[in-house]
Amino acid sequence: MLAAMTLLMTSCFSTGLGTATTANTGTSVLGNVLGSVLGNILLGGMTFDQSSLLGNWNYNAPGAAFTTENALNKAGGASAASALVSSLASNYNNIGINKNNTSFSFQQGNKFAAKVNGIPFNGTYTYNQQNGEIALKTATETIKGNVIKNTNGAMGLMFDAGQMTNVLQKEGKVSNKAAVQAVSKLCKSKNGARVGFELTR
Repeated sequence: MLAAMTLLMTSCFSTGLGTATTANTGTSVLGNVLGSVLGNILLGGMTFDQSSLLGNWNYNAPGAAFTTENALNKAGGASAASALVSSLASNYNNIGINKNNTSFSFQQGNKFAAKVNGIPFNGTYTYNQQNGEIALKTATETIKGNVIKNTNGAMGLMFDAGQMTNVLQKEGKVSNKAAVQAVSKLCKSKNGARVGFELTR
């Protein structure tokens, strides 16, 4: 367990976790930190309420998560999530995804507007704040995903392989099909894995 915590605290999921060590000592600290870590990479672990979801969110980094703690453990633990993020980063770079051309805005009245790789799309959304499930309804499709609240206040917006492909190709109009296929393959390489975006305000 300690090894898993160390790995995550040195990965992109570590932001904001250092403060947890100052409140208590001993096993309670380990439990609290591990709980926060798992909340960052397990679907349904930590979510936003409806009002906190509202606003503009900009791409910050690739994101990865797992459907259950069992799936995470079978995939290799915290290091598996970290490895996914690292591999996603190179593929996102090949696609051209960056902080200036990828964003999501959730508005009053369950409306959303987004840009992926500079290509805008919009529509309506439904959100379940109990488990973080979200559905983005565009003019042509409904994209289902999950929202995770990271300990640093960032949002993880995660999709399975098929939905992520739709986000990139159907909505983002990404022409680099090899990179899109690589992202999909990465997601499928670990049972229960989800991939997407870390977004910040």
